[in-house]
Amino acid sequence: MFEMNPSKSNAGRSAEAHDSGQSRESAPLTKLQNRERPATLAMIGASIHIKGDVSGEESLVIQGQVEGTINLKQNNLIIGQEGKVSATIHAYTITIEGDLNGDVFGEDRVIVKKTGKVRGNISAPQVSLEEGAKFKGSMDMDYNRTASPAPRKDSTSASVVKFDASAANEKASF
Repeated sequence: MFEMNPSKSNAGRSAEAHDSGQSRESAPLTKLQNRERPATLAMIGASIHIKGDVSGEESLVIQGQVEGTINLKQNNLIIGQEGKVSATIHAYTITIEGDLNGDVFGEDRVIVKKTGKVRGNISAPQVSLEEGAKFKGSMDMDYNRTASPAPRKDSTSASVVKFDASAANEKASF
């Protein structure tokens, strides 16, 4: 999903570029694929706490805590395993590996990994829950679709969603 090149170190590059008269070499970019165009990846570290609105033109990884709203409709969002988010989220692709309390709106898809815990509603054309993921809420997979008002009776396609029975043991509050 993203590629990183940890073998290259940025230590001393600035000084080397300055001394040699060459233009400064930029740090290796971490990239996510979003609709066939690479985007840079920003990160909110584990020690960062944000209260308010987060928006931008880059894909984002959250390892810290965010409360409020997140609006990255044209970009991707990853809530890392250390991430704790209490927000309404709008993003292109949303991957949840940590804790999320809030409603999620994915323009393309929402993926809840086995380490993910979601308490809220998910709306996206494609939703996947890995075995072991925790989910309490509702799903709307017709989100952003321009489908006919009545469902077709001759449709042969179906979506498969894995469901963790441990999440079903909790009483749902709808």
